[in-house]
Amino acid sequence: MEKWPIGVFTSVDAGLGVKLEVAHALGVPTIQLHAPAQSTRTPENAERFLARLRELGITLTAVFGGFEGESYADIPTVARTVGLVPPATRAERTREMKEIADFTRLLGCDVVALHLGFIPHDPSDPLYDEVIAVTRDVCDHCQRLGQNLHLETGQETADDLLRFIADVERANLFVNFDPANMILYGTGEPIQALRKVGNFVRSVHCKDGKWAAHPGQEWGREVPLGEGDVGIETYLRTLAELGYYGPLTIEREIPQEPERQKAEIGHAIRLLSELKAKLA
Repeated sequence: MEKWPIGVFTSVDAGLGVKLEVAHALGVPTIQLHAPAQSTRTPENAERFLARLRELGITLTAVFGGFEGESYADIPTVARTVGLVPPATRAERTREMKEIADFTRLLGCDVVALHLGFIPHDPSDPLYDEVIAVTRDVCDHCQRLGQNLHLETGQETADDLLRFIADVERANLFVNFDPANMILYGTGEPIQALRKVGNFVRSVHCKDGKWAAHPGQEWGREVPLGEGDVGIETYLRTLAELGYYGPLTIEREIPQEPERQKAEIGHAIRLLSELKAKLA
């Protein structure tokens, strides 16, 4: 695979990603996929999707789990509803995450990813050990399938994430680094965070954002790539320093405005292509 192939976050039937046809029209060679609805995760649909990818010349690099009832309305709502941390939904979502890993294997992909949720900052919190246990459980299931599990950044600081990964003690646990999420959640300056967790970064998102007036208490604002506070050229230079040359997956979360979303992803592709040429 080429150095830094450009990708885009996609969705078959739900979620924040663009349709596969849009990815093809934009000319990207790789995608990450938001896991399709449970009723459609069948061997027959997996084969049809793989055939379509072969036809379009697109490589699938990761499948992201997401769950019914999750909401990103504001930071407290994320803490209450997202991922495997909330106790009330954990058992059912853990079962579903394993099903998503099984489906990912049918797609011939060896990376499963998700937002785990807000890991407690205090390791003495009883919830912390519960989240350790469920992460080990999912990692072990993925390991049996020959897969790695990637945790998307954002809801915790780089230091907290490093401690958590060390405490989970699983060799197939890595990071999907999203620099804008560090800004949106107010959890740390993204380039500094990237340098700290760099040894675990195996996939990335290319997304940009502006800091909130009160970081960590209210959302930052997502903006088109290159117009925020990440510093995209510095981001790519840092990835190069860390030896990461895998896919640069664009994520632009405005599904309610598909034409604008497509236009802004097109802009992001051009920006990344220019930076790749400059830094080659």
